[in-house]
Amino acid sequence: MTARVSLLFALLVLVAGCGRVTNVRERDLLVRGNATAAAREAPDRQTRGVRIATARIVFITHGQASDEFWKVVQRGEEEAHKQSGAAVSYRSPDSFSIERMRRYIDLAVADHPDGMVISLPDAKALSPSIKAAVKAGIPVITINSGSDEFKKLGVLAHVGQDEYEAGVEAGRRMGKAGVKHALCVNQENGNTGLDQRCRGLGDGLAKTGGTMKPLPVPLQNATAAQTRMAEALASGPVDGVVTLGPGGAKPALDAVRASGLESKVTLATFDLSPDVLAAVRDGKMLFAVDQQPYLQGYLPVMLLAEKVRYGVFPAEGELIPTGPKFVTKADAADVIRLSAEGVR
Repeated sequence: MTARVSLLFALLVLVAGCGRVTNVRERDLLVRGNATAAAREAPDRQTRGVRIATARIVFITHGQASDEFWKVVQRGEEEAHKQSGAAVSYRSPDSFSIERMRRYIDLAVADHPDGMVISLPDAKALSPSIKAAVKAGIPVITINSGSDEFKKLGVLAHVGQDEYEAGVEAGRRMGKAGVKHALCVNQENGNTGLDQRCRGLGDGLAKTGGTMKPLPVPLQNATAAQTRMAEALASGPVDGVVTLGPGGAKPALDAVRASGLESKVTLATFDLSPDVLAAVRDGKMLFAVDQQPYLQGYLPVMLLAEKVRYGVFPAEGELIPTGPKFVTKADAADVIRLSAEGVR
C-alpha cells in the first residue's frame, strides 16, 4: 500500500514543462526528444532562474513502431516528454530481434544517458547489457514483458503486469464461459512474457477441467497466419482461442469465420486495437486483456525525470502494476472512445 501511495504522490506533484520534439526515422530506429538538451528554466515563480537538470532518457523496446500496442506506449512516452521536459530517444527494431535490442542498449550505455527504459522479452539474453547499464550507474526501469525476471537485474522497478497471473485470470474467465480446449496463439515464440501468459492460461483453464495447447504463429503474413490457425482448428477438438496480441486477433477472427465455427469457438485476446474493441463490443470476442500500455510509456519517463530532478523514486525494486484489466462487451464502447484518443 505504501508503494502505491508513494507512486500516486509522485504523479500528483509532477510539474508540467515544455520541450522541443525532433523526429529522426531510420529503417528500424525511431528517436524522439531533444536528445542534446541539458537543462531548462524552472517554470514556477519560486525557483525562477534556477537551472534544473533535464533528464536524457533512452527508451528501448522489442515492439515494432507500427504495432497498435506500441503506438499507445509511444503516445504515453510522448506525453511524459511534454510534461516533464525530459529528452527522450525511442528506439525499436523493425521486426522482433533480441540481437538488435542488445545493440541499442550497448550503444546507449556507451553514451551514458540519465536513465533508460527497456522492455524485457528475454531477460536471460538481455541481462549482460542491462547489468552493464546498472553497473555504469545508469538508472534503469524495465517495462512490459519480464515481470517475473526484472528483480534479478538490479533495475529500479518494472512497469507492467504480472503476465502469469494475467494468463490465469484469462483462463479462469474462458473456463467460466464453458471452454474446455483452448489454443494459445503466440506471435513471438521465445518471448518469455508471452510464454508466461500461455502457462497461466493453461493453469487457469485447469481450474475448470480445461486444457491449453500453445500455437506459434508468426504474423508477418496475415493470410498465412489465418491459414495456420484454421488448420489448427480443423486438426483437433478446439472450442477456444486466445491470441497474445492484437496482431493475432484479426487472423483468428477470420479463421474462425472461414471455418464456420463462430458459434462453437470462443475468442479472446491480450491487448487492444480498434479491431479488437469492435469485436468485443459486437460479441465476437469474450474479452480483451488490457495492460494499459499508455502507462507503460508514461510512468517510467516521469519517474526517471523526477529521480534526476529531485532524487525521489517510489516502489524501488518493485513491480508497478498497470494491469491486468479486462475489457468486456459492457465497457467496450467507452474504451473505443479512449482508444481513438490514443490512450487505450
